[in-house]
Amino acid sequence: MRILSFVYTLLLCIISLSARSQADSSKRVRELQGVEVKAAGIAPESVAGKTAMPVTVITRKTLDMMGSRRLDEVLREQTGLAVVNDIKGGARAVGLQMQGFSAAYTMIMIDGQPMIGRNTGDFDLSRITVSDIERIEIIKGASSALFGSEALAGVVNIVTRQHIKAPQALASFRYGSLNNTDATLEGETPWHKGKGTAYLSANFYHTDGFTVNPYLTRGVTAPPYNSVTLQGRARYAVNAVTSFSFAGRLAGRRSVMVNSYGKDELHTSRDAMKEDDMNASVIMYNNLSGGTRLKTQYYITRYASDQLTTLPAAGVTYAKHTFTQYLHRGEVQAAHDFRGGWSLTGGTGGTMETMRHESYRDAANMQGFFAYTQADWKPHEQFNALAGIRYDHHNTYGGRLNPSAGIRYTPVSWLTLKTSVGTGFKTPDFRERYQIFTNSQQGYTVLGAAVLDDALRQMQQAGQISEIRQVADRIGKNLQAEKSVSYNIGVSVSVPSNVRVEVNGFFHNVHHLINTIQVATKTNYQQVFSYMNLDRVTMKGLEASIGWKPLTGLDITAGYQLLYALDEGVKDSIRAGVYPYKTIRNNNTGDSRKSVAGDYFGLENRSRHMFNLRMFYEYAPWGVTASFRLNYRSRYGFDDANGNRFIDRYDTFVNSYCLLFASLEKKLYNRHLSIQLTADNVLGYTDMLMPAQPGRIVMAGLSWRFFKDSKKQ
Repeated sequence: MRILSFVYTLLLCIISLSARSQADSSKRVRELQGVEVKAAGIAPESVAGKTAMPVTVITRKTLDMMGSRRLDEVLREQTGLAVVNDIKGGARAVGLQMQGFSAAYTMIMIDGQPMIGRNTGDFDLSRITVSDIERIEIIKGASSALFGSEALAGVVNIVTRQHIKAPQALASFRYGSLNNTDATLEGETPWHKGKGTAYLSANFYHTDGFTVNPYLTRGVTAPPYNSVTLQGRARYAVNAVTSFSFAGRLAGRRSVMVNSYGKDELHTSRDAMKEDDMNASVIMYNNLSGGTRLKTQYYITRYASDQLTTLPAAGVTYAKHTFTQYLHRGEVQAAHDFRGGWSLTGGTGGTMETMRHESYRDAANMQGFFAYTQADWKPHEQFNALAGIRYDHHNTYGGRLNPSAGIRYTPVSWLTLKTSVGTGFKTPDFRERYQIFTNSQQGYTVLGAAVLDDALRQMQQAGQISEIRQVADRIGKNLQAEKSVSYNIGVSVSVPSNVRVEVNGFFHNVHHLINTIQVATKTNYQQVFSYMNLDRVTMKGLEASIGWKPLTGLDITAGYQLLYALDEGVKDSIRAGVYPYKTIRNNNTGDSRKSVAGDYFGLENRSRHMFNLRMFYEYAPWGVTASFRLNYRSRYGFDDANGNRFIDRYDTFVNSYCLLFASLEKKLYNRHLSIQLTADNVLGYTDMLMPAQPGRIVMAGLSWRFFKDSKKQ
């Protein structure tokens, strides 16, 4: 705490002294990196303006026209993103893949604060309802000194609605296929002559779940659940200098899966799980003399789950897992605008993370300290340069400096050039270090690297191990932290004015990427997995998008991603003729031959090509909106079927597929009443290897907005 206090004081002194020579005598309202402090309220936390990396913003209007209910339904349709299953984590492990990075490398934030609670590294996006979202900001690449260097893939920041000018409320209800039910109540109002605002919302969601596995005689592959989310916010401006913000969120989800693979009850399993999610924050904003802005904040979040898997007929308990995770985060940020288009932002803070799980043996609390600064130079509207540096220190893995920089240049009104580079640093989590977990339904075991030797020895003594692979000797007790460098270069062209084309190339170079690998085989022929660092992994590719507004109210956009996600160590092993990489086998014919580097397809679960097409139409005089969307994903590797430890043409693939979505909405009674019809996966496409993708879902909904009509109609 003494170090934190010293850095805090030093930071204020430096910025205040620098600002004094250029102090502006006026006391006008100023921005703090996207947070605007006014007597009437505080603008939402934004990260879009804090980075030079590519940014995608999904507005509230787009969310309404799509008719999506949960966050995963929105993000799966965005260029460069894919919602994928981690099969080793079971039916509940669903996460977001970004530019080839798995879900563990994407930070999910609400109003600039990180969310926790992951299953095998995957953050289940269906936990979050879209009813309270003002916009979604997607930043791709490890780029910003301000919001953390552990997000090697990027950041998804959910900005909640906070501009409250008048009392209003909303009641909505939607129902459809699979007994999907979505009900929302929310209300907001300003108070104390506009100095304060308050917001409350409640959401209930239910689904029966679904199955895409033809071998199931009874049950589902995606769990049924009931979910309740309560949210509240209050903001108050004490005066022109000081403002406060308070926010809280409570969410709970309950689900029970009953699956049967045979005709009798002895082959029926019951998987019950309950999850509870809480986060709260308090922020104080200050406009200091001389124009310096200060933000002081504390944030706490808690995630807890309790899972019980049984064979009811046999009276057998397969597994019982209880898990609790806390994250405490404190931060102080100061910023000042200088003459000549310069602005400087700096901050410092600390985190403490605790985790309790019966399989995380000897797990200690993880503590971190960070300090950062970022300079922004915008001498005129055509040019903008960002440069920042961040220091992260971990109580186990030490510290590292992570710089980032970017330039945006608009030489003419219709052309914009941009480039950026950033570094990332991610320490291994509790799961990768201490986990001892056995999947009760499939029988495999996952062991953390720190406990691997002892756990394997105990399993071997118990007669559970038939083979220990040589790779187990290469796994050290202490995994190394992952490090990355991300490069982006792009161009944006608007010719004619109603057409916009953007092309962006990216390259991510990752060292010590933590990967799951088989280290042993059990006597029941199931695998034992652990974690090890891969020396070098590259993710490179191209993203392109085009937007066209051919007539008033009609927007047509298309997006494409080309991706190569490769483990460079696999290519080196193939070239060197290392066993088992040196051969490739066609299991259908039994033929084998020497492998070459060109046989390597890439990392699992990554498609080479992804494409989307979206058409949105609004006819304002009638209050009618409609949308039609198409998503295509080319085939991707699923499993190494021939045992040479890399994906080749003879392995198991998920086939290419195309999904269609549509929505129609009509507003009545001066926009108080809204009637909406949505259809997801119109063609009803499913695949057993995609357990999280449901068939056709049709839903209808009504919503009523309570607000005072304006006098001028």
